[in-house]
Amino acid sequence: MNKIKIAFYIKIILLAYALVGSVLYILQDHLLFHPEAIEQDSSYQFNQPYQESVIPLDAVTKFHVVHFTVPDSIRKGVVLYFHGNRKNIGHYAEFAKKFTSNQYEVWMIDYPKFGKSIGELTEENLYEGALQLYMLAKLRFKPSEIIVYGKSIGTGIASQLASVRDCKHLILETPYYSMESLLGQYLFMYPLNKLLHFKFPSNEYIQKVTAPITIFHGTDDGVISYSNAQRFIPHLKKGDEFVTIKDGTHLNLNSFKLMQDKLDEILR
Repeated sequence: MNKIKIAFYIKIILLAYALVGSVLYILQDHLLFHPEAIEQDSSYQFNQPYQESVIPLDAVTKFHVVHFTVPDSIRKGVVLYFHGNRKNIGHYAEFAKKFTSNQYEVWMIDYPKFGKSIGELTEENLYEGALQLYMLAKLRFKPSEIIVYGKSIGTGIASQLASVRDCKHLILETPYYSMESLLGQYLFMYPLNKLLHFKFPSNEYIQKVTAPITIFHGTDDGVISYSNAQRFIPHLKKGDEFVTIKDGTHLNLNSFKLMQDKLDEILR
């Protein structure tokens, strides 16, 4: 193979590298988040008691919150629930029943562009929206009555909140060590620390959490690998738990008795 051909193939490889990198940079938000917006005046049809509220962040960004309630006389506390990257609160509402049946209110927040929430979807806005939700909860609940719960993409938001505010417990369902480590398994050839709009360094946040931490992860998770989540284990302090769900996938952990029993134990 002569030098001209070698130079030609090198140019093709570099062009492909640059093209894929450009597509990743431009479209990453659309690849990471899959929101489903609904009309502001629409009504949810949940088969459990709930109220709605809005947290204004600035002139254009507003977070919509659904509060799944329990009677005042039996209420133990509140779960601040940060959901995954799909659709809106309506897709995750069924998971509130586990907590309300244990006498905890559940406050689910939709991210900008999800459900009735509007505005700019940035990592900073997600952290600030979570903080405002916590401050709202503190008007009615002590930190010892507030549980922070993150599911999938929401585990990064939950970890950050629990690293800067006191709470009763941090629960993470199918978490990722960091967005860079997760995507780096496939895109290791790119400088992801510079390319990514959303970094969610949960590995750094979790080391600052003073509350007890419980992590749930399935061995057959095809979205966030079990090995990626296992990297948290060296960072866990005494009393924290990493709960392995054998044969569990990214979507079905709540159907396993082990997770149900462990949640009941935490909520008692």
